[in-house]
Amino acid sequence: MRVALVSPYSYAYPGGVARHVEALAEELSELGHEARILAPHDPDGRLTRVCHRGSRPTRSTPPDHVVALGRTVALNANGARSNLALTPQSVARLARELRRGRYDVAHVHEPNAPLVSWFAIELARVPLVGTFHAYSTSRPVNLVTANVLGARRLYNRLSVRIAVSEAARWTAERFYGGRYRVVPNGVDLSAATRAAARPCAGRGPLRLLYLGRAEERKGLPVLLRAFEALRDEGVAAQLTVAGASADEVRPLVLDSEGLEFVGPVGEEEKWRLLREADVLCAPSLGSESFGMVLVEALASSTPVVCSAIAGYRDLVRDGVEGLLVPPGRADRLAEALSELAADPERLEAMGRAARARAQRFAWPRVAGEVVAAYEDALAVPAPAGRLGRAAVRVGVRPADGLAPRPPRRLAPLDRPADEVEHVAASRRVRPAVGLVAICGLAALALVGLGTERLAGTVLGAAPLGVLGALLAMLLSLLMRAEAWNAIIRASLPESVRVRRADTARATMIGVLMSATLPARLGELSRCLVMARRLGRLRQRLPLVIGTVASQTLLNLLALSVLGGLVLATVGLFRGAAGAFVVVTLVPAAAIFVLGAASALARSASPHAARGWFRRTAGTAARSLAELRRGFAVFGRARLGTWATAAQLSAWALQWLACYALLVALGLDAQAGLGGAAAVLFAVNAAGALPVLPANLGVFQAACVAVLVAYGIDPAEALAYGLVLQALELATAVAVGAPALVGEGLSWRQMRLRALGATTLDLGRRPGPRYEAA
Repeated sequence: MRVALVSPYSYAYPGGVARHVEALAEELSELGHEARILAPHDPDGRLTRVCHRGSRPTRSTPPDHVVALGRTVALNANGARSNLALTPQSVARLARELRRGRYDVAHVHEPNAPLVSWFAIELARVPLVGTFHAYSTSRPVNLVTANVLGARRLYNRLSVRIAVSEAARWTAERFYGGRYRVVPNGVDLSAATRAAARPCAGRGPLRLLYLGRAEERKGLPVLLRAFEALRDEGVAAQLTVAGASADEVRPLVLDSEGLEFVGPVGEEEKWRLLREADVLCAPSLGSESFGMVLVEALASSTPVVCSAIAGYRDLVRDGVEGLLVPPGRADRLAEALSELAADPERLEAMGRAARARAQRFAWPRVAGEVVAAYEDALAVPAPAGRLGRAAVRVGVRPADGLAPRPPRRLAPLDRPADEVEHVAASRRVRPAVGLVAICGLAALALVGLGTERLAGTVLGAAPLGVLGALLAMLLSLLMRAEAWNAIIRASLPESVRVRRADTARATMIGVLMSATLPARLGELSRCLVMARRLGRLRQRLPLVIGTVASQTLLNLLALSVLGGLVLATVGLFRGAAGAFVVVTLVPAAAIFVLGAASALARSASPHAARGWFRRTAGTAARSLAELRRGFAVFGRARLGTWATAAQLSAWALQWLACYALLVALGLDAQAGLGGAAAVLFAVNAAGALPVLPANLGVFQAACVAVLVAYGIDPAEALAYGLVLQALELATAVAVGAPALVGEGLSWRQMRLRALGATTLDLGRRPGPRYEAA
């Protein structure tokens, strides 16, 4: 049998589908069939690297059985990067090969991918078999592809339809209709033969392996956080990250101890890593139709800990060949790994079950099922009559000779595992709901206040005044960085050098993240950046957080002075003195409680407690001791005086910026310096716990509430609030974006660091891999 294996992906950049097609061609050849691969190919060169975002091809010249169809372009699709041919030249080469190749069957892989697969189905004049590899729940994309682009009609030309998993079949039946048989991807069991001298699973550290790209849907940050939790709880573990480059992974890492980065690997290196690993970790977040790396781990007798998602649940049975955990849950992933670390016998039993499970995916069996599909396609009777042949030819009637089966509604394969996931989903929705509410209220406010007066106030601002306000904000940021530098120097030995450039960069990044993330994640971001500069991040982070608490205490001092100034000079607020006092003293009370807790934790003996309370008390005592070191600046007169002066100077510059903007908008005659002080007090008090990024909406409301009390028109007050926040955001972006670039981080990477910086408490289980406390 002469078979055309059509792949839409570049042969030079092999992915899961390309490797599957190549292995299938080898198996068909061993069975006596003649198979040729029709796929795009990219020669190494400058144009290729430009089209693939700097990535060089891993293969050079294709072998004789591969028909190159032209160049590809790297595109993002379904959470992954796909290298697809989009030129007419590729279609012309494909048509010529299908016309001259004298094939008995054309086997088209990934029919959803343009353009090679589409035109292969349209142009082939022989029985067609299609293999669907993708799992997608996106209604807009699939419905447009099926109905607008005509994929439903096109797929009617397939005599046999194959899905590599139940997940892939769900997508195909849900959106495109038709009948599908499940034939999984194959694995070469001979390549996965275990080394005879493999160490016993119960000795040495737990060897974890991640094998995959650094794409967001692969969930690598989740695994890194879980691994850090394992190390923090005393588990002797090592994590090898393969497939992703070190440059891609390092920005996501808080502590690199126990981590090994090997980058992209070849076939031999991949199998070696799988043989040597105790556990393969696959923390994907979704959109996985088939976990090829999971099957390869099973073939290597390596247990798997993976996400309980469609595409994975059919491969690994929970508690048999591995453990399934909810996707995106670093705590559950860490707990699963901790269980296996404490039970080597269970790990060994899972390894034996994994090898037995891999027999289902052995290539001889899979290839036999594919050949059976070819034979079924060849056995489909020809349509009766000219009209019947024309109907099949254009895709009006199915080529399999059976009654049409339209798309049908199916129950989702991925559902939240428990109520925690529902809560997490609701938390992800809340910011969006809040933003919509703010936008709605803003629209109502604009209608009520009048857009003409608002726009006139904004457009009539004096440029020099606005520029002066912007300059004062920049200088204020630098003075805050100088104050923080003095606080950190006071908390560390004199031998530790604290560079002003580092504190300035961390402050700039913190300002940017505060402007774009809610709930004070900007403060945590600058702590992470600075702790990384001072040594081991996990050890230095509590101390750096303590220095931020010290700076917060100085801010409370400045806020108290500012509030007193407002009360003393502005009669408008004398009736609200109680509110001003409460707003000022509540954060101060929080600082007092923190200090009291620190003293209690230092005096308490964790050894006197038992169980989880002992662990919690010990961890709290160590962390709070580091926090207390952050307050050391108040015990050193020179550095304490300098830090206080610098921080108060920063507030004075912010006050000046608020006044300069009043002058620029022509509102200084009504408000003046007292109004600027009241605005500064109000926006900082209102922003104590921002729910939305940059405290959007609440910021403007605070400005309007204060300035209206001075007799300023509400529209002009709102214009002042909008311009003031715009200047703050402009300052944040102007200084924060270059600082992120200098740190070698993207905004998304910094966000992932901030979100994943909290500590997971797993408890300690007795076992050979738990280090002595």
